[in-house]
Amino acid sequence: MEALFALLLLAVVPFVLLAVAFKVLFVLILLPFKIVGGLFKGILGLLGGLFGLAAGGIGLVFGLLVMLVVLVLLPLAPLLLLGGIVWLALKAFSPAARTA
Repeated sequence: MEALFALLLLAVVPFVLLAVAFKVLFVLILLPFKIVGGLFKGILGLLGGLFGLAAGGIGLVFGLLVMLVVLVLLPLAPLLLLGGIVWLALKAFSPAARTA
């Protein structure tokens, strides 16, 4: 029985070595594509991060502008409205300039 098992092992070993050789060959063929894919992934990741940072900066600037409008210009709106009314009244009562 043991001799049959040893003979079976001797028969299987070349097939196992052949399978390992094919796997190594397959990995060596695909290795350049994996390297190029990793480089592209890294470069695109960096570009995506930079664009995300730029978008965050633009959002921050617009947020600060909205805060400026809400906290500074909106409370001054009644004064601006009164100033506009006074300016229109003064303009309405001033004589029009005549050109020749």
